[in-house]
Amino acid sequence: MTTRPIRTLLVEDNDSYSRLVAKMLGGTGDISFEIEYADTLARGIEVLGEDGIDLVLLDLQLPDSEGLGSFAELHERYPVIPIIVLTGMSDESLALKAVQLGAQDYLIKGEVDVNQLKRSIKYALERQRDINNRKSIEKALFEEKERLSVTLSSIGDGVIATDTEGNVVLINRVAERLTGWSHGEAMGRFIEDVFFIVNVESGEKEVSPVSKAINANNIVGLESGTVLITKGREGCRYVSASSSPIRDRDGIIIGVVLVFRDITELKKLEEELLKVQKLESIGVLAGGVAHDFNNLLTSIMGNISLSSLPDISDEKVKLRLFQALKACHKAKDLSTQLLTFSKGGALENRAVVSLEKVIRETANFTMSGSNIDFKFVVEDSLWSVEIDEGQISQVISNILINAAQAMTNEGKITIKIENADAKKEKGIPLEDGKYVKTTITDQGIGIPKEYLSRIFDPYFTTKQTGTGLGLSTSYSIIKKHGGYITVESELHVGTKFVVYLPARGNPVSVEVKSDPSIKQGRGRILIMDDKIEVREAAGEMLSHIGYEVEFAKDGSEALKHYKRAKMEGEPFDMVIMDLTIPGGMGGKEAIEKLLLYDPGVKAIVSSGYSSDPILEKYKKYGFKGVLPKPYEMGKLSDVLYGVLAENN
Repeated sequence: MTTRPIRTLLVEDNDSYSRLVAKMLGGTGDISFEIEYADTLARGIEVLGEDGIDLVLLDLQLPDSEGLGSFAELHERYPVIPIIVLTGMSDESLALKAVQLGAQDYLIKGEVDVNQLKRSIKYALERQRDINNRKSIEKALFEEKERLSVTLSSIGDGVIATDTEGNVVLINRVAERLTGWSHGEAMGRFIEDVFFIVNVESGEKEVSPVSKAINANNIVGLESGTVLITKGREGCRYVSASSSPIRDRDGIIIGVVLVFRDITELKKLEEELLKVQKLESIGVLAGGVAHDFNNLLTSIMGNISLSSLPDISDEKVKLRLFQALKACHKAKDLSTQLLTFSKGGALENRAVVSLEKVIRETANFTMSGSNIDFKFVVEDSLWSVEIDEGQISQVISNILINAAQAMTNEGKITIKIENADAKKEKGIPLEDGKYVKTTITDQGIGIPKEYLSRIFDPYFTTKQTGTGLGLSTSYSIIKKHGGYITVESELHVGTKFVVYLPARGNPVSVEVKSDPSIKQGRGRILIMDDKIEVREAAGEMLSHIGYEVEFAKDGSEALKHYKRAKMEGEPFDMVIMDLTIPGGMGGKEAIEKLLLYDPGVKAIVSSGYSSDPILEKYKKYGFKGVLPKPYEMGKLSDVLYGVLAENN
């Protein structure tokens, strides 16, 4: 194999020594040389400018230059070409300085032989090659680092990289702005100091996704509702994030990269979408609700009119009034559903409930006034769920409204509710665990395939009316609950929505109604209510079952009556207090003042706002019982009997 000759520039003004060097390099061996000559430094620079020179042999005593200045000028101009000093100047300090400046070797004329010269040339070329390779690698690394730096500075997401201990090794400008930590402050700090996150609902500190990524050995994200607290706890913002392990060529984790973005404005938009969609859904339902209420009012008014006829028998009067009472109960159920539906927003009203009960009530409420038929298929021992009933009711209502519109308000909808294990649900992105799965299938016109991937997008709709917010809102609500919603559809066959909600334990029993029989009692009762018709009706019922009754129209009047009765030695055994008194003292303020006067007071809170949190946690406010409006005599006697019996 023939190798290319080494093109060598000999800068030497002594012709006889130039011939000697040529002779030394021209012998046989594994290396061949092609020599160019220059008798001055200027000529040497010209030859080097023509390219192709591999090595320079340089004398330090030239007609136009002397000493290390000759070497310095050549080396500055052509730093990648190795230079060997070959001179008659035998000076150790000069030799040391030349090598320090970058000379590959320092040889003395008359002392160097052929083997030394060739060996020096060989090593010089190898060393320079190593230097050039290292510089090329350093240049490539620098350019790669610059590209990475420019990329990280250009993207709109925050990026933080850490080592395996969780210490920050890289942070881009967006991450600096979002966290409030500068590059200099963040470098080397523990990730949870810089990326400090809390759960907005519980207020508790969240574990860093960096730690989760290392422990899971996989990509992980943040829980919904995670807030990033900025440096110095000066501010906060909602963020979404994912973190992924960084691996070397052998697959060993050497760090983690965290990518996150500010979604505060998106959250605000989401909340507005919830409000707008709620109004849209209420508008769609209003006609059906009005239809049902008018039917119920017709039944109530008709039966009462019949019972007041002069020639009607007592038995028929009782029958007519019983039918009117049944219609009142249905009206109460309808109003309760409307109040439940109106709840929503943040997940502040979560409770462990039976999903079957929520879905049945929502279906009956949503489809009131339509010709839609339902088929329920419910698994025995259905697990309970922890949900905001109002929001989940909204989701089910949205799906049913879409189904009804797709079937032009007639046909059958099948609702299947069952227990599910995430491991057995194929293709569903759920965390391992137990879920309650609801499948709602209609017989409508179906959804075209090209639209399926977009139906959860805000404002996307195929209907001529509507804002396209219903399903996007439903998607958001289910995601907030830690669940998942998906859809399948076939044109001219129907659509199937599947909703997964995390299970929260054993089945909950369906609400057991108290004994409706009227329980007789004794004692003095004070009724506080701003509506005279409520006071009179409640007073008549209480008198009928054995109680002595007095009235107050607001909290101030109730306090006066209560204090007077106690001072006169005829204290009240119970106070029934309306929660809301427009323009006056309501039940919440009144019970506080009564407790200060008499810590042993027995009070029952009553309100038409069945979703009010005071009714759910009445004991916390000092009440002994709760009586939601509307109520009948059986319910009234049952609550009074229960409270008095418990306290006696």
